[in-house]
Amino acid sequence: MDSFLSLGLSEWLVKQCKQLGINKPTPVQENCVPAILEGRDCMGCAKTGSGKTAAFVLPVLQKLSEDPYGIFCLVLTPTRELAYQIAEQFRVLGKPLGLRDCIIVGGMDMVTQALELSNQPHVVVATPGRLADHIRSSNTFSMSKIKFLILDEADRLLEQGCTDFTKDLEGILEILPAKRQTLLFSATLTDTLHELKNIAMNKPFFWESKSETRTVEELDQRYILTPEKVKDAYLIHLIQKFTDEHDDWSLIIFTNTCKNCQILTMMLREFNFPTISLHSMMKQKQRFANLAKFKASVYKILIATDVAARGLDIPTVQVVINHNTPGLPKIYIHRVGRTARAGRNGVSITLVTQYDIHLVHSIEEKIQTKLKEYPVEEKEVHKILTQVNVTRRECEIVRLPLFFTFQFQLKKNSKIYLQIIEPELTAKRKAELEKIKSQKKKFKQKIQENIQRQKHRQLKKKLTKRKQMKRKKAAQETA
Repeated sequence: MDSFLSLGLSEWLVKQCKQLGINKPTPVQENCVPAILEGRDCMGCAKTGSGKTAAFVLPVLQKLSEDPYGIFCLVLTPTRELAYQIAEQFRVLGKPLGLRDCIIVGGMDMVTQALELSNQPHVVVATPGRLADHIRSSNTFSMSKIKFLILDEADRLLEQGCTDFTKDLEGILEILPAKRQTLLFSATLTDTLHELKNIAMNKPFFWESKSETRTVEELDQRYILTPEKVKDAYLIHLIQKFTDEHDDWSLIIFTNTCKNCQILTMMLREFNFPTISLHSMMKQKQRFANLAKFKASVYKILIATDVAARGLDIPTVQVVINHNTPGLPKIYIHRVGRTARAGRNGVSITLVTQYDIHLVHSIEEKIQTKLKEYPVEEKEVHKILTQVNVTRRECEIVRLPLFFTFQFQLKKNSKIYLQIIEPELTAKRKAELEKIKSQKKKFKQKIQENIQRQKHRQLKKKLTKRKQMKRKKAAQETA
């Protein structure tokens, strides 16, 4: 199909797309948009950067323009940053409608969010945890007339792991109407999503990208085999090389923990690289500010944990470096998907240690592509090795404790703020704590009672045995 008009979209939406430089529908849009406009439930699985967000935003806006009311659409997503990005796309494409949107994520003021919900926005974009909190604590808004429920990055929302959304999703689904359209989108298809095909009720439409490879063709995927202790020196060498050769390129470096993320940020700053970090230990306002600075190219290097691995679309990102080899192939797919988006080119480099070779094999098997070795000048790496190791140790011993002390102080201050500004919330928390304590006391009492009963039974048994022994002796003596 050559244009969006042939998909059944209105002229005003096609004009909005053209103004944003979106002239042709991508395969996921071409297949999913007509099915959604027909009123069918939809499950779409396509590569990262293939236009999945627009595939559900466009038909929702079309339906909203026919019968505008609030709350019309609920979008659930696993990360806060992705929630803001989706809301921005709704806002830009729905500008002629005067679209009202509301973002409900953790780390922000609940009272302000509750007021926004009570104003009946057309679209609510939320993370499940915070929305479930609002449902439990407030009755100022209703979602009983919702037309669309959208799960973006559905595999992450529905999987059970360290951050399990199951209970929150159950609470949300209870208040939603049974008659609605349910749309699921993701870049990676899991067994859970396969099972969910039977949940969709309205003539479910399923579409998956038919390409053999799970990553885009424009992405140049490389690896560097390095000993664990030399990994940081290779990283510094790579960053130096890319910044010298390409001034306008932005880099994202993914690592596995918040601690590593902060250490690498401090270390790169010591080497005078314009670096900024993004991880869950940071305050939400700081996370948004850092991401905005990176998008605006104020800082060219972003070091992040997997909170930045899903959905984020930053056109200037040309290189993704995996400081650690991801444990799951789907995490790798989402990480490297931050570059080579929407037909652009990009490079991904994974630092592979002697312990990670089996992980690389599983990644290659999943993506149906062999990673190529990235050429590195070993002599240049050896020159900076000692300096890099010394700098890292200094950051670990001196700078990192100071950072985490400051974070702890912020948390203490936030508790004081809650006590002064939001006494109702603290009262609720205290009441919940008291309930938990009372339950624990009851449990302990039950255990003690059971122990006492057991002791009493044992004593009874001993006494009966003694009595029996005495009777036997008395009987023997009389005999």
